[in-house]
Amino acid sequence: MSVEEPDAIAPRRGKVVGRVILLIVALVVLYLFAPTLGEVLSAWPRLAHLNLTWMIVAVGAEVASFVCVWWLLKQALRATGWFAVATSQLAGNALACVMPAGAAPGAALQYRMLGALGIDAPAAASALTAATLLQLATLASIPVLGLLVSLTGGPLAHGLQEAAWIGFGAFVVLIGVGAVLVLSDRVVGDIGAVVQWTRNRIVRHRTPVRDLPSRLRAERDLVSQALGKRWPSAVLASVGKWAFDYFALLACLAAVGARPEPTLVLLAYAAAVVLGMIPITPGGLGFVEAGLTGALALAGVGAGDAVVATLSYRLVSFWLPLPAGLGGYAAFRYRQRSELKEA
Repeated sequence: MSVEEPDAIAPRRGKVVGRVILLIVALVVLYLFAPTLGEVLSAWPRLAHLNLTWMIVAVGAEVASFVCVWWLLKQALRATGWFAVATSQLAGNALACVMPAGAAPGAALQYRMLGALGIDAPAAASALTAATLLQLATLASIPVLGLLVSLTGGPLAHGLQEAAWIGFGAFVVLIGVGAVLVLSDRVVGDIGAVVQWTRNRIVRHRTPVRDLPSRLRAERDLVSQALGKRWPSAVLASVGKWAFDYFALLACLAAVGARPEPTLVLLAYAAAVVLGMIPITPGGLGFVEAGLTGALALAGVGAGDAVVATLSYRLVSFWLPLPAGLGGYAAFRYRQRSELKEA
């Protein structure tokens, strides 16, 4: 019987310790947010009194938001079909939403599924990175719109105005990072070298990767060229992703009978999305509920309506995509089994 080397056991032990620490932190945070979560979840009975038509509109807007993400990925991957893009994104998103710091495992699952469905691995890595950066840049531009409104005389609550300035700073940083990644071969090479070293240290039972930096640079150039030709549709898809998601929130507010100023809701929405990216609790659970109800209150929504609108929005944007992700992964596995039987 073979005995594992200490060097092979150490990375595995470190990963386990890291996950345990993340789980403990997530539990502590959820405990701190328990009163807010309890208040939001206790509003479930009031969902029966929502305007059904507006809730159908909210679900349709959320579906359209996901389709925009698939469209963006399809362009970045230069893929001809929708199946690989849609199923991998649904499954990766669902995994990211159920794990603390789930963005990395979700992206890894999406990456593996794309590779298993015949999409070249370096191409997938570059395309996912490009699509993510474009989505983040588009998201960060939302508070800029709110700032423009405030600078031209539109009233903004104090908390929302601070969020807008923070978002403006994030927008500038993201534009700078994107420009460096596009223009600097050295930065892309350094990133590839770090990823390559980490992969080779952790995955020791496979052939070491030696050329990842050069492959990433080549794929970066290909993705840049592809999006360069299709940049209007890529930007449109990225804007559509956030716009339809925002429309889903507006529809949820309409479903409870609230009619706040859309510009203020836009800033509340941007703050909620950023809170959802905090990699501590699954899908920003607790952060989003607390942040969105508070931000909607600043936008002029009554406390009770803000709680129900937050719950209904999280239902269509967070909870419903989870079974959809499971369905996407099941469809992926079914396709794989069918191809094995035909081979």
